[in-house]
Amino acid sequence: MEEELNYASVNFKYNGASTQEKHINYVENTIYGEVKMHEQTWDDTPPIISENRKTAPSSTPLQVAAACLGILCVVLISVIVLLTVYYKSASTSESRMHYNNLTAQNQQLWAEKTSLERQTKELTRERDALNWTVGIILEYDNFSVNSYCSQKVCKPCLEGWELFQSSCYFFTKQNFSSLWKNWTESQQHCREYKAHLVVIGSEEEQEFISNHSTWYHDDLHGYWTGFSKMDGEWRWVDGSSTNVTYWMSAKLGSCMLTVPQKNLLDNWDKVGCDMKNRWICETKALIKS
Repeated sequence: MEEELNYASVNFKYNGASTQEKHINYVENTIYGEVKMHEQTWDDTPPIISENRKTAPSSTPLQVAAACLGILCVVLISVIVLLTVYYKSASTSESRMHYNNLTAQNQQLWAEKTSLERQTKELTRERDALNWTVGIILEYDNFSVNSYCSQKVCKPCLEGWELFQSSCYFFTKQNFSSLWKNWTESQQHCREYKAHLVVIGSEEEQEFISNHSTWYHDDLHGYWTGFSKMDGEWRWVDGSSTNVTYWMSAKLGSCMLTVPQKNLLDNWDKVGCDMKNRWICETKALIKS
């Protein structure tokens, strides 16, 4: 707001003063008059109070009640939040404990299940072995308990027989030619022991037979096996045929010898069935391995 200024001019007449002195006195009196007028203006004008400095009105009861209600709401919300966090934490802890208990129970059940499965497999194996043994015994008209089960402990093979997988093998060792037999006689001798001339059904068995055959007399002699030519076809004594053979020659002959000291997988020889040789018997083991 612009301030209003009042000016007053006072003229004094001086006798005998020069014109210049009169002018100076006039100016001084004029300035002095302006100053006095300003002072009077500030003294007479009432003080202006700014709106920002006005005294705030006193609080009403409604405002006090609203403030108290706001504080109460804040307190209630804080309590609700704290209770929610507490129960959530308690629920999480309880859930974790429940999960840990279930995990421990599951581990225990799994261990018990594994143990039962292992016991079941073991019992199944023992049952199959027992059934195997009973089946072997029933093939005999007179089973010799003393021959297989001396001192109340049963053995899978008779004395002097070699065990391989689930079969027993007998390798004859006669050194005199008078004790050697032809193919038919050899097969008959094996039957006396509930056995037959050996049937070679795998490469592993072929290697086992070769490793347990020993050289005797000369390179032409060997061990009779159960492989022979019947009605123009080569078959084993159990009636089976084979697509895998280990012939070492293409000679003519109807019965097969395995010849020692030859290549393990190349030692079958075709010879006449009347030739005298050693032989190999095979039978099922009393106890299945």
